[in-house]
Amino acid sequence: MRPELILLLGASFWGLGWLPLEHLAGQGLRGMPVVLYTYGLLCLLALPLLWRQRAAWWPQRRALTVICLCGGWATAGLVGALSEGDVVRAMLLFYLAPVWGLLGGWLLLGERLSAVRVGALALAMLGIALTLGISAETFRPLGASDWLALSAGLAFACNNLATRAADRVPLASKAVVAFVGAALLGGLFCLLQGAALPAAGPGLWAQIALFGVFWLLAMGAAQYGFSHVEASRAAVLVVIELVVAVLTAAWLGERELGLREWCGGALVLIAALLAERPSRPSSSVLCEAKS
Repeated sequence: MRPELILLLGASFWGLGWLPLEHLAGQGLRGMPVVLYTYGLLCLLALPLLWRQRAAWWPQRRALTVICLCGGWATAGLVGALSEGDVVRAMLLFYLAPVWGLLGGWLLLGERLSAVRVGALALAMLGIALTLGISAETFRPLGASDWLALSAGLAFACNNLATRAADRVPLASKAVVAFVGAALLGGLFCLLQGAALPAAGPGLWAQIALFGVFWLLAMGAAQYGFSHVEASRAAVLVVIELVVAVLTAAWLGERELGLREWCGGALVLIAALLAERPSRPSSSVLCEAKS
């Protein structure tokens, strides 16, 4: 499979992530304790793996540290924003991440900004706005939870850029190191918020473990895509997560779809199709190939 398709698959898994989160919330586990429990459990796998592969990732340890901190902040920050503030505003601010990814790929990685790529991003952002809905309330001054969502989106974009730059770090290390950061930051948030950690029996721990396996597959697919797809293209492709989340919510009766949502989803899909197309080789490369 092409890396673009694997990235779309991973983003689709992310879009389904609300299902196990909602189930765990019904079991009394929500907010930052979910982050701490789930990613703390995944650290039992992540830490031994990182230790075994330390010789491979050590030359690019700074990039791996950025993935750890930014990936962890993206997860913990978004969960905190969703639990403390308005969900629509949090999602809108978080989904500014494609803009940061496009600019970061251009400024930091030297990727070329084509008209098609910029147009795909514009379509994706318009689709996000239509899907989530915008009102006068959306444009009120930013509060603490809004800044948290905005910073989570920026951290998510930085995580993707660092993943692209860490080309010599094993995929497994890149896939699991963000779990360590999420567990550490989730625990820190629990301390700062004074959140009580609910008791978890064997049955609940088994469900958390299944959610962890699900998230491990999603993260592995996404990190593979981020490693092999230009950051500016990947920034548009991951927006498919939103479409999957909205469609599954409608299918299960959690949300009704109107003309606005269908139009927004269609724009996001068109943007993903435009971004999924492989880049044309430059004329110099074509001349070298002919010679």
